[in-house]
Amino acid sequence: MQINRLFEMVYLLLNKESITAGEFAKQFEVSPRTIYRDVELLSSAGIPIYMTKGKGGGISLLPDFILNKAVLTDEEKADILSALHAVDSVNLERTSTAVKKLSTMFGKESSDWVEVDFSGWGNVNEESETFAILKASILKKNVIQFLYHSGESSLQRMVEPMKLCFKGQDWYLYAYCRVRLDYRFFKLRRIKELSILPESFDRHIPGKIFDKEKVLQKNLATITLKFSKEMAYRVYDEFTEYELLPDGGFLTQLSMAEDEGLYYYLATFGQHCEVLHPENIRLQMKERLQKALNLYL
Repeated sequence: MQINRLFEMVYLLLNKESITAGEFAKQFEVSPRTIYRDVELLSSAGIPIYMTKGKGGGISLLPDFILNKAVLTDEEKADILSALHAVDSVNLERTSTAVKKLSTMFGKESSDWVEVDFSGWGNVNEESETFAILKASILKKNVIQFLYHSGESSLQRMVEPMKLCFKGQDWYLYAYCRVRLDYRFFKLRRIKELSILPESFDRHIPGKIFDKEKVLQKNLATITLKFSKEMAYRVYDEFTEYELLPDGGFLTQLSMAEDEGLYYYLATFGQHCEVLHPENIRLQMKERLQKALNLYL
C-alpha cells in the first residue's frame, strides 16, 4: 500500500542521509517514476524532502528533521514508547523494532524511565507459550480447549477466546464458555493442556470489559477483617481504606468472590488476621484451619 511505502521512505531517510530513486524503486519493487510521485506527495504533506541531481545526489530530508508536526505531544510520545516497553515485557511479540522506529520518528531516545515485567518468577517459558497460543486464537477467532483447575474440580473447557486481561496481580482470559453457556474469566495459571481447534467463531468481541457493572462482580462477599500490627506492611500494600486500632492493629473490609481463592488469600495472613463478619465465612475459615491443624496432631 502507498501509505506504508511513504512511511517506510521517511523512516529510511531518517536513518540515512541520502537514497537514490533507483534504490528506493528496487526496495519497494516499483518504478523510479512512482518514487518521484511519492516524493511530491510527501513534500505537499509538509515533509521537508528534496532531490539533488548528479554524482552523490539522491533523495534526502532536511538535516535534524523529526516529526514535530505530528499531533502528539512530548508527553504522549513518551507514553507510547513506555507502553511499548510494557507490551514487550509480556513477550506477546517482540516490539524492540517498533520502539526503535518510533523513537527515531519522534526524535527521542527510547523511553527508559520505567521497567515492567508481568511474568512470574517461575514458569516463564510456559507462560510465554500460553500467551502465544491465546494471542493467535483471539486474533484468528479460533475456538480453544483446555483443562481448567478450579478450587472444587478440574474440568475440560471449550471456549471462544475474547481478550487477555490483567487485573490485580494476575492474568485472565475473558471468553465465552461453551460448557457454562456464559462469559467467564479464566486465570491463566490454572489453564493446562491448551490447544487451538480448527473451528472458528463469529461472536462479537466486547470493547471494554473492566467496568463497575461487569468485572468479577458475581458472588462478591464483603468481609470485615481485623489485622494485628505485624501485618502493617501488607495492609498498606493491599488495602486503601482501613481503621487504625489502639493496639496498633487494623480494621478493614475486603470485597472478594466467595470461592477457594478467598480462603487461600485469608490463610496467607496466618494468625495475624481474624474474620469478624460475616458469620458463615468466619465459621468456614475456622473449619478449614481446624482441618489443617489436624494434619499435625
